[in-house]
Amino acid sequence: QFVRKLSGSTKPSKRNEHAFHHAVEAIAAIARELIDTLETNQEPRNREEEAAKAKARSALRFA
Repeated sequence: QFVRKLSGSTKPSKRNEHAFHHAVEAIAAIARELIDTLETNQEPRNREEEAAKAKARSALRFA
């Protein structure tokens, strides 16, 4: 999506297809590298706990 946004095109011409796909692969690799190197001190969130908190907030708001 990012490459399509930058290029202003949803589908590249045959002439630009190689460059388009190369850019997609390069950006995907850089994004993966960023995600893999990010660090945090927090524990991973528990989906069930977060859902319970959201339900409690909703009950207070709409009750």
